Amino acid sequence: MNQILTDVRDSLQRLDAAAAIDILLIAAIIYALLMALRGTTAMTLLRGGVVIICVLFLLGRILELSVVNFLVRNSLPGLVLGVIVIFQPEIRRALERAGRTSMRRWLSNTEQDMAIAEVSAAIAELSHLRHGAIVVMERSTGLEDYIESGVRIDAGLNAKLIEGIFFPNSPLHDKALIIRDQRIVAASCTLPVASGAGASRLGMRHRAALGVSEQTDAIAIVVSEETGAISVASEGRLIPLRDDTRVRSTLEALASRRTGLRPAAQAS
Repeated sequence: MNQILTDVRDSLQRLDAAAAIDILLIAAIIYALLMALRGTTAMTLLRGGVVIICVLFLLGRILELSVVNFLVRNSLPGLVLGVIVIFQPEIRRALERAGRTSMRRWLSNTEQDMAIAEVSAAIAELSHLRHGAIVVMERSTGLEDYIESGVRIDAGLNAKLIEGIFFPNSPLHDKALIIRDQRIVAASCTLPVASGAGASRLGMRHRAALGVSEQTDAIAIVVSEETGAISVASEGRLIPLRDDTRVRSTLEALASRRTGLRPAAQAS
């Protein structure tokens, strides 16, 4: 213990402006990583790993365990590599979010209003008919990887066309429809599926909506085939709407403020 206190005192005596900047930079990176992992199962893994390392470090110093101290001192490169491998999805998501530009507008106001009006009308009708659907509206993050998994349409945005695509037993009714600007780019697209603890209670459409909203800044609108209930996913959160009259106002708020939905009870 005395050795630990001596090391701490020596480190504080060597602290200068450059060292302070160095510490603040590392602290900022760690904070950003923790924010990216917040609310995910990876946070539990990270917490467990940190506890184990701290216990080994303290036992090695207090009991003067040579082998343990050697392993702790020389395990940093392996730990960095392990973190990259284990938390690859979360790191990728954080880098992707950091790369989004806030300077680009999603659409001009007129185009945005027209697109939201068509989507809202289609979603309201699909909800009334209880036709299951998932419509994804692209924003700053490109969705080309998901578009390539489906059938390209490249048609003008029209509510009747959306309703026809999701008509039961239609060849393209399964999976997701993706909208870019004022055009329907593709249908029957495969989306990443959310795998968190809460997502396991959801249906596949809702899990796909959560998944694409976690990995991109897209807005996903889901219509339940069983109940006709409407939900909107954004930034990894899913919120059910009480009725179809709220679809347009919700989409307008998300598109204009570019912020996510507040946490709420998740749809089933």
